[in-house]
Amino acid sequence: MIQMVWSQEIASRAYLDTVKALCQNFKEPGMSEFLSAMAAGWNSKLIVESWSYGSPIATSVGLAVAARHTCGRHVCVVPDERSRLGYIKAMEEAGTVSSTAVIVGEAEEVMEGLHDVDFLVLDLKRKDFDRVLRCAKLNHDGAVLACKNACHRGISGFRWHGVLEKWTRVVRSLFLPVGQGLHVAHAGANSGSVRTKKCPSRWIKYIDHRSGEEHVFRG
Repeated sequence: MIQMVWSQEIASRAYLDTVKALCQNFKEPGMSEFLSAMAAGWNSKLIVESWSYGSPIATSVGLAVAARHTCGRHVCVVPDERSRLGYIKAMEEAGTVSSTAVIVGEAEEVMEGLHDVDFLVLDLKRKDFDRVLRCAKLNHDGAVLACKNACHRGISGFRWHGVLEKWTRVVRSLFLPVGQGLHVAHAGANSGSVRTKKCPSRWIKYIDHRSGEEHVFRG
């Protein structure tokens, strides 16, 4: 079975390209850089995010950069036409040339057509974030899930087993003090009754651009 393999080289290139893309438009693109590097490092072929009108666009720019590095597909799920137009305009204003597919619709309807999701980014400020998670058709070889704005719903009150289908196997999860808080989980390979080995833990480094402090986490 093909497993998710980390590439430090691709992650570093995506990180630097995201810095270049954001530095002229955003003061603190820390989370965007981090998610871009992570999506690229795992060689994600299908990157999906949810977005709604008025939300920051920096994360979207970073994911679009990651998709270019992996020759993958970047899809943005929005709730209505207003959000679709707002997303396209915001990406253009950010100076990002992107082939991102923007899909309008309810979570169940939209996620039904997206198979083998490798990297999923959700905003906990969206009321339907849990529905998107439950409807997501993750890659059977494993996937990475990221929920930003964790502080919006309370760090201690979030539990992956409360928002994922019961057959989704979370290999490991962690909370990162990036932006307004970020919950990250690695969903393991799903092979029915066949047991799969857990991937070895990896160290993840994040530099706070405001304070200059360096944080290292085991993922």
